[in-house]
Amino acid sequence: MKKIGIFYGSSTGTTEDIAQRIADKLGVQQGDIHNVGDADVQAVTPYDVLILGTSTWGVGDLQDDWEDFLPKLKKQDLSGKAVAFFGTGDCSSFSDSFCDAMGALYTGLQQAGCSFCGAFSVDGYSYDDSTAVVDGQWVGLAIDEINESFLTDSRIAQWAEELSKAL
Repeated sequence: MKKIGIFYGSSTGTTEDIAQRIADKLGVQQGDIHNVGDADVQAVTPYDVLILGTSTWGVGDLQDDWEDFLPKLKKQDLSGKAVAFFGTGDCSSFSDSFCDAMGALYTGLQQAGCSFCGAFSVDGYSYDDSTAVVDGQWVGLAIDEINESFLTDSRIAQWAEELSKAL
């Protein structure tokens, strides 16, 4: 079984909550869930799979803790690691940049030597544009707890099942 580490940045607690819910679905232990606001970048070392989560702020901005952590993560040798993403955002108020921060993580790690997994269908989402959509799919799991919280549990369950099969 591949060792999974979840790393998230959360300003209001929403992304932290989603990280916990994903961990529950995938059977990830509490000690393998890390807030990037207080994690050392070396914490990624023992994991085969990194699940990275961020909220989107303003018009497509990364969550503050990722602003510091992502440059350090990019310097790590992530060769042989699989990386999956999840992001939270507001598809109504920011429909032109919904979950863009998840796209920023994806773009930021393009040259880090890792492989990506966990792409997710855009079907059923209400948004206009996002940098987190590549080749017609989300680069990871997009969540809107503000407008579509009633869909969150089913989206997490579907994504976790698809991710488990891919790993």
